[in-house]
Amino acid sequence: MISLQQISYIHPNKDLLFENISLTINSHEKIALIGNNGVGKSTLLRLIAGELLPTTGGMHSDTRPFYVPQITGQYDDLTVAQALGIDKKLNAFYAILGGNASEENFNILQDDWTLEERCQEAFGYWNLPEIHLTQKMSDLSGGQKAKVLLAGIQIHECELILLDEPSNHLDIDSKKLLYQWIQSSKQTIVVVSHDRTLLNLLEDTLEMTPRGIKRYGGNYAFYESQKEIERNALEQDIHHQEKAIRTAKEKERETIERQNRLNNRGQKKQEKAGVARIMMNTLRNNAEKSTAKIKSVHQEKIGDIKSNLQELRGTKAALDEMKIDLGNSNFPRGKSMIKATKINFKYNTDELWPENMDLQIFSGERIILQGKNGSGKTTLIKILLGQLTPSQGQVERQRFSAIYLDQEYSLIDLRLSVYEQAQYYNSESLPEHEIKIRLNRFLFGKDDWDKPCRLLSGGEKMRLILCCLTIRQQAPDLIVLDEPTNNLDIQNIRILTRAIQHYKGTLLVISHDEMFQDDIGIDRTISLKN
Repeated sequence: MISLQQISYIHPNKDLLFENISLTINSHEKIALIGNNGVGKSTLLRLIAGELLPTTGGMHSDTRPFYVPQITGQYDDLTVAQALGIDKKLNAFYAILGGNASEENFNILQDDWTLEERCQEAFGYWNLPEIHLTQKMSDLSGGQKAKVLLAGIQIHECELILLDEPSNHLDIDSKKLLYQWIQSSKQTIVVVSHDRTLLNLLEDTLEMTPRGIKRYGGNYAFYESQKEIERNALEQDIHHQEKAIRTAKEKERETIERQNRLNNRGQKKQEKAGVARIMMNTLRNNAEKSTAKIKSVHQEKIGDIKSNLQELRGTKAALDEMKIDLGNSNFPRGKSMIKATKINFKYNTDELWPENMDLQIFSGERIILQGKNGSGKTTLIKILLGQLTPSQGQVERQRFSAIYLDQEYSLIDLRLSVYEQAQYYNSESLPEHEIKIRLNRFLFGKDDWDKPCRLLSGGEKMRLILCCLTIRQQAPDLIVLDEPTNNLDIQNIRILTRAIQHYKGTLLVISHDEMFQDDIGIDRTISLKN
C-alpha cells in the first residue's frame, strides 16, 4: 500500500532531518511509529500524507490517506466543515436538496449522498452532539478539535489513516473511544504516539532513529522486551570491548618490553664483538624502527577497539546514565498543607462547578485530579496555589514551597540561554564547572549551553527544569504537574517518571496518561464534575 525508497528530507534552512529511509507498509497493518523528539516522525507522516515532498528518493501509495495532525491551530480560522474538507460537498448537497440540481453541484457531490448521515454518526460516536458543521474551530477546546478531526476518519472512509499524537488532548473517556476504534478498525493505520496504552493496541512497532527505521514484529510491550535484550547485549559488548582494551594494552607493553630486551642484548653483543660505531648506529636505528613499528601496530589495534567502545557507549540510552535526585521536602509528613471550603469559580456569570467544593491536601500524598475536558482542573490548581481567587468559599494554606510544571513549561524564561537558566536556580553558589556537569548529566552538552531557551523542545524544557531543581538542591514541598506527558517522547516520559518516583514530597497531578499514573504511584483521586 505504501512504499518509500531511499527518502531524504532537508529543511528549508538546509538542515538535514533524515536520509535514505526505506519503508513498506502493507494493507490492514496497524503500525506504531516511535522515536525521540526531533528525529522526524511527524515529517515522515506529512510526507506520506502528501503535505510535503521528499528532497530525494521515491514514494508510492495506492490509496488516498486521511491525516490527523498533532497541531490543530492552523484550523482556527476555518469552520468545522472546512477543517474536515467537506464544506464544498455539503454546500452542493444542500443546494441540490433545495432544488438547484445543476451539473456543477452533482460533479462536486460525486454521488456522496450519505455524507450528512456519516457526519451525524461520527459526531455521535465521538460525543460531539453540540458541535455544528458551520461553527468556527477556534470556538472549540483542544479536546473538541481533536475529536472533530478524528471524526473525519468515519466521514471520509479512507483505507489509510495517519495519526500524529491523536490522544494528546483527549480526556480518559475519549481515549477509550479511540482505543475501541483502533481495535475494531480494519483500515491501515500508522500512529505516532507516546501513549503506551495506545501503542500496545498496535500490531507492529517501527523505531525511527538518526540511523534509520527498524521494524519490531509486535506491539510496544514486545518492542520493550526486545530493547531490553538489545540493552543487555550492548552491555556485554561494552564489557567485552573494555576487556579487549586492557588485554591489548598489556600485550603492547609485554611485546615492547621483550623487543627492548632483545635490542639491548643485541647491542651488548655487538659492542663486545667490536662492531664499528657507524654500523652500531645503523643497527640501533633499525631496532628503534622495529620497536616503533610494533608500537604502531598495537596502537592502531587499541584505537580501533576504543572507537568501537565509544560507539557502543554512545548507543546506550541516556536514561541509563542520568542520575536524578530532587531531594526531600522538609515539610512535616501527614500535615495539612491546603484546605479549601465551599469553593467555586465564576467565568462571566456561570459557576464552573455544579456544587461548591471541599477538599484538603496533606503532605506526602500523591493525588490525581481527574475530570473531563473543561471541568476546571487547571482552574482548581491555580486556586489551590493562590494564583486565582475563588468566587466564593475560602482556602487556607500553610507556608510551603511549590513548583507548578504546566503544559507550557512557563518556569523556563525564554529570554535566557540554557546556561543562564541553570544559573538562575543556583541558590547554593555552585561553581561554574559544577553547573556544566549538571547540564551534561541532563543531556545538555557544550553546544547547548548558549542555546536560547525559546528554541528548546517540550522534552528539553522539561529536562532543563529537572536539572534546575537539582541545582537548587532544596526540594519543593509540593510539585504540581499539569498534563506533563503531553509533549514528551517516550524517553523523556521515562526521565520524568524516574524523577517523580524518587521525589519525597507532595504530588498533585493532572494527567490522562493512565500508565504514567500507575508508574508514579498515585494514592488518591479527586474527581471533578461539570
